[in-house]
Amino acid sequence: VSISNFFYHGEYTMVNITFPDGNIKAFENALSGIDAAKSISDGFARNCVAMELDDSLVDLSSVIDHDAKIRFITTKDPGSLDILRHSAAHVMAQAILRLNKNAKLTIGPAVENQFYYDIDMDPISEDDFPKIEAEMKKIIKEKLPIRRRVVPKAEAMDFYKDEPYKLEMISDLEDETISFYEQGEFTDLCRGPHVPHTGFVKNVKLIKVSGAYWRADPSKPQLQRIYGSAFFDKKELNEYLTFLKEAKKRNHRKIGQALDLFSFHEEALGMPFFHPKGMDLWNALLDYWLHENREAGYVETKTPIMLNRSLWERSGHWENYRENMYTSAIDDIEYAIKPMNCPGGMLLYSRKPHSYRDLPLRVAEVGLVHRHELSGVLSGLFRVRAFHQDDAHLYMTSAHIKDEILGVLKLSERIYNAFGLGFLLELSTRPEKSIGTDQQWETATRGLAAALDAYGQDYQLNEGDGAFYGPKIDLHIRDALNRTWQCGTIQLDMSLPERFNLHYIDKDNERHRPIMIHRTVFGSIERFLGILIEHFAGKFPLWLSPLQAIILPINDDLVPYANEVLATLKQADLRAEVDSRTESLNKKVREAQLQYIPIILTIGGREKEASTLSVRTLDGNVKYVVSLETFLNTVQRHIRDRSLSLEF
Repeated sequence: VSISNFFYHGEYTMVNITFPDGNIKAFENALSGIDAAKSISDGFARNCVAMELDDSLVDLSSVIDHDAKIRFITTKDPGSLDILRHSAAHVMAQAILRLNKNAKLTIGPAVENQFYYDIDMDPISEDDFPKIEAEMKKIIKEKLPIRRRVVPKAEAMDFYKDEPYKLEMISDLEDETISFYEQGEFTDLCRGPHVPHTGFVKNVKLIKVSGAYWRADPSKPQLQRIYGSAFFDKKELNEYLTFLKEAKKRNHRKIGQALDLFSFHEEALGMPFFHPKGMDLWNALLDYWLHENREAGYVETKTPIMLNRSLWERSGHWENYRENMYTSAIDDIEYAIKPMNCPGGMLLYSRKPHSYRDLPLRVAEVGLVHRHELSGVLSGLFRVRAFHQDDAHLYMTSAHIKDEILGVLKLSERIYNAFGLGFLLELSTRPEKSIGTDQQWETATRGLAAALDAYGQDYQLNEGDGAFYGPKIDLHIRDALNRTWQCGTIQLDMSLPERFNLHYIDKDNERHRPIMIHRTVFGSIERFLGILIEHFAGKFPLWLSPLQAIILPINDDLVPYANEVLATLKQADLRAEVDSRTESLNKKVREAQLQYIPIILTIGGREKEASTLSVRTLDGNVKYVVSLETFLNTVQRHIRDRSLSLEF
């Protein structure tokens, strides 16, 4: 087949299409993407959603009028779900406009596993979903073709003259032409692409509704943000809905309230209050963190929560991060509450001379930081304004990079394993805007890659997404529901050592700039606790549980003996209590189970007489006639080993 650009045969123009396998097929005239798909087979075409035309993602209705490379996006292609969900957002918006002609549309993107549309309308609730979904089903059943139309910007503005949000968006665009998508009577401002017709959106479900400010600005109107999800396969939709139900049951805010761990108050929005049981959980987590860090050769420091403006100007935060910082004036000098720990760490390093013999130097700090977040994005422990970072700064020479990165990876693995958390790795390289020389970036990136290769776990390369001051490795943990959370990070920094003029004396007796690594494992301790609450669904392993054991005497006469047992448990550093209320034993057992207390100890007359215990674990297993010595040996072994399961 000839691959010259055009052959003329009377009124026809020959078009040559190159498919992904390298095959070239000639067509006697321009044709649409759907026609090209049908040239393979009608069955194949029915499963096509969109296509890549010369590496641009476009609708199947797009005309191919020149020699081109194409790749079809089918329903099996992972990228097809975003296209489907974007189209589902349009179907939902069309249904709402049919039900409420006064509603004003803004934007409706696809997001992870879902879609949403922000609409200016009277508040609705999930009780309104069946009516909206019924109208959506009508639109889906109509199989309305979804067509793209491109018009001059002036014509688009005239079309949307009565739609303030669309008009504002068009005004902000620099494009000379604007694309619309039409399905039946519905038209929406959109770049696309979309599925060929509304019939593709047959497996769809609305999920939740919340408030959202237009363009995330509290001074602008509050909109109704309606979320939904869509899949090509009904089974996958049902599996996702089941996942959402399980995630809802594990909601850390709900469990945190039920277990009396933490709370939020209007007097300090976005700043959590931890209760006594929450602090038991917090301290168990931090004790483990401290143990692992000390074993890995870290020293611990603490820096002030407020530092003056000159420091933040020196670090670059005043110029680049000022809008997220809280400030105050002391003695007419402007101060800022720290949004991160790094600048204070730089001052500690620079307080005295360092030799190459001091390196590598591993310095850890659990620092309380504050960052201004809009109230609309605050989300339990996951998004707060005040949180603690388990920070560490490692100072080294270039020869240390590989081993130190490898050490951080192994430390992170040990810590995550203690919670049964797997993790994924991602290496992000130099972005377009960056500081440092090509040689510095090459050395740093090569060091990170070498450490990852030596570590031996697969990682994803994320080109151009590093920090402006250096490449980084991100660790994405995977929880019990198979969700991923970016927690740990390892960042090479070529900016702060320069800004703070850090140095060490090398073997040549000359001053050299150290290489610095920022490192976190938990990231935000508050957020990590929220993840753990949902990961364990509140049923923490024994070593982490806020209350590890509860003692239930079956009558008042046995309360003194129960208190003797309690004293023995506390002497062994167990977190335990006696429930001496005048309630039935069954009720107290049930309430202890609802509080997810790992061990329930029942004491009756026989137990007192024989100095034994009846031990009930959270999984419902009961072991009778357990000596106190055996009990203590067993639980202390589980706590020492940080076991995830409990067996007697």
